[in-house]
Amino acid sequence: MVSEHWELTAFRAQVDEVLHHFVAQEADRLAVIDPGLTLVARQLEQSVTDGKRLRAAFCYWGWRAAGQPDSDALVRAAASMELVHAAAMVHDDLIDDSALRHGRPTAHVALRAALPRRPRAGHAARSLAMLVGDLLMSLAGQLFATSGLPAAYIGRARPLWAALARELIAGECLEILHTGTTPDTSASLKVIRYKTAKYTVEQPLLIGGALAGAGEQLREGYSAYGLPLGEAFQLRDDLLGLFGDPERTGKANLDDVRGHRPTALLAETWRIAGDGEREQLRALLGRRDLDHNGLEAVRAVMLRLKAPDRVEDMITARVQEATDCLHELDIPRHATTALTALARSVTARHH
Repeated sequence: MVSEHWELTAFRAQVDEVLHHFVAQEADRLAVIDPGLTLVARQLEQSVTDGKRLRAAFCYWGWRAAGQPDSDALVRAAASMELVHAAAMVHDDLIDDSALRHGRPTAHVALRAALPRRPRAGHAARSLAMLVGDLLMSLAGQLFATSGLPAAYIGRARPLWAALARELIAGECLEILHTGTTPDTSASLKVIRYKTAKYTVEQPLLIGGALAGAGEQLREGYSAYGLPLGEAFQLRDDLLGLFGDPERTGKANLDDVRGHRPTALLAETWRIAGDGEREQLRALLGRRDLDHNGLEAVRAVMLRLKAPDRVEDMITARVQEATDCLHELDIPRHATTALTALARSVTARHH
């Protein structure tokens, strides 16, 4: 049982145990259909190997803050949020053509290596990875529905899954539509809100609250806390994506610049930049052959204009807004303590 002095590390271990057991069983069932599916089954398992388990944690505290006790069944339901995340990452890596995640080959890259000397192996690997992502999303619903919570509780929360999927896909679509276009801060923040903030913090909290029978006022408080915090989480990712240590982030620093992605960091840089600096950026953004020297040139422009400092200020303001909301909620003290600690954990990080 989780004590009042909740530890994220211990909770992660609980969620990992649920995920690894559940997905291993499903992978074995897939592989039994045909030996050729073994490589897909193993990639399914690989997709849930790592993770901060933040989405599960927010779902858990959406339940606990509503006054419900610790529950193994709730942990299983909360773990389903991580399968949503795993599915989103497989699809996101495909869309962005990213080669690394957590320091290892992404699903489509790993599957390509498993198909040597096959005609159009790259195309086949991308198709297989897409289906791995689809299966992970399906398994998320299965784990949630079979968590062991009463059917009435599951029924209260089920409608929120449609909103979660719709908003997540809307965010991905908006990112694709804005990729390669003139950077715009308001557009970038909208992408952040729908692609990341909602399904990372707000929706898991709301789902946990719905399972617990939370009232309207508490649910509104969850959104007031969750949206700015989710945005701060992604803004930190923007900074780490360009200025973080790849050994710790597990991702390449070049990805956002090569992809000319609509990050808030790039948008703020563009907003402040003069004509000469914009011309320099135009020559570098979106170049697939961009090397380390080109990356350093982009970084130099950003640092000269103090764009990273502006993004840091945006993070600080959003974390403050989120934690201020907690003091207005009628929730147990241990829930306030845990949600305050989570706010720090999702934003004061190096990977």
